[in-house]
Amino acid sequence: MLPEMAVGTAARERPRSADLYRRGRGVFPAGVTRSTIELDPEPIYMASGTGAYVFDVDGNRFLDLNNNFTTLVHGHGYPPIVEAVSELLRKGSCFSNPTQYEIALAELLIDRIPAVERVRFVNTGTEAVMFAIKAARAYTGRPAIIRFAGCYHGSYDWAETGQNGVTKSGGLGVTIGLPAYAGAPVQSADDVVVLEFNDVEGLERGISQHADHLAAILIDPMPSRAGLLRPIPQFSERLTTLARRYGILVIADEVLNLRQGYQGASARHGIQPDLLTAGKIIGGGFPIGAIGGRSDVMAVFGGDGRPPHVPQGGTFSANPVSMVAGLVAMQAMTPAIFDRLERMGDALCQQLRDCAARLDRPFSVAGAASLFRIHPKPVVPTTYSESRMNAGEEECMHDLTRFFRDRGILLPYGAAACLSTAMTDRDIDQVASVFEQFLKTHDARRWEARS
Repeated sequence: MLPEMAVGTAARERPRSADLYRRGRGVFPAGVTRSTIELDPEPIYMASGTGAYVFDVDGNRFLDLNNNFTTLVHGHGYPPIVEAVSELLRKGSCFSNPTQYEIALAELLIDRIPAVERVRFVNTGTEAVMFAIKAARAYTGRPAIIRFAGCYHGSYDWAETGQNGVTKSGGLGVTIGLPAYAGAPVQSADDVVVLEFNDVEGLERGISQHADHLAAILIDPMPSRAGLLRPIPQFSERLTTLARRYGILVIADEVLNLRQGYQGASARHGIQPDLLTAGKIIGGGFPIGAIGGRSDVMAVFGGDGRPPHVPQGGTFSANPVSMVAGLVAMQAMTPAIFDRLERMGDALCQQLRDCAARLDRPFSVAGAASLFRIHPKPVVPTTYSESRMNAGEEECMHDLTRFFRDRGILLPYGAAACLSTAMTDRDIDQVASVFEQFLKTHDARRWEARS
């Protein structure tokens, strides 16, 4: 049995992390190599992970609700993956030729996911989305896409445009997607129509106005960065109907949300994609991305001796380590295991909601299966505009994240938290208990006053 959860992991008790951050600032811009690392006031450097827990370089232990941004569905150091990868490394880590392992993982994905008839492996979720968009363009002969405000789809220029919302253009009142970074080519916005998630009327208007120009509708079935928004049934149904009517492909970005069930998130929410992107859990903790979909659409990558309309390579695409680790991870994710994770997720979300209601605090909880997100709002948001936080709410969530961290739990700020198969009911109760402590010791009115 694990010892009692560590308490008191404030920044002053992490001197080795502080020293490593000092060194990091000497070699990395901003001191780290990912902009998603939380600096509050400095990153926590990890030394190891076992099951549901991670241990930092100063010896502090944390229950991990991040799991490398939802990647580690089995937690850390999952023994079957460790054993399989260790054995593989003695045979060779990568080759310029294909291996049997990529076929086995592809067969598993095709067998499980209704929308997937053929697969192509890449190295990241960003690459998967990028090549899915290119495939849609090649198949339809059209350049533009629809995407939804606030949703994260990686760092391809056209996929990024609008992830931070829209702005008005000139005096015409036309909305255009905000660029994701300084210096982004403004031309990318010409081929990106940014709509509001769950806005059925806006969806119908946007598609009808731009149909002749549109290659694809890019959608995360339950966008995490935008608030872990649950699609309303009318929205999912209308999206599919209109796409079919105008010959527009639907790209479901399930890089994160594939963990929602044995068949993924699209099947769960009534979305019928032509292409689907996957990543994270299908790599077993190693870099991976995948594009899957209809055979005729996937044929743009080549076949039957024809040159590809969309050339796609990658030195480490379908590398054996990721293929073997991913296969082991996914084989262990049986329907029964998905059901167990969902029961745990439902139980946790209900405990959090009951606690907020009992103490009359303005918090709500969005969630599905093993994913959840706490909102400093009395009602669960259904659109990106509703989920956006004001200054007081942002401060509240920073305080919540710090409170959890100082009691030995890593709760992501501004993103979905997740469970792993390594977690137990005791871990669930601990999360709910810390949330209750936070609500009892923090008065929401102090944040409202600073909104």
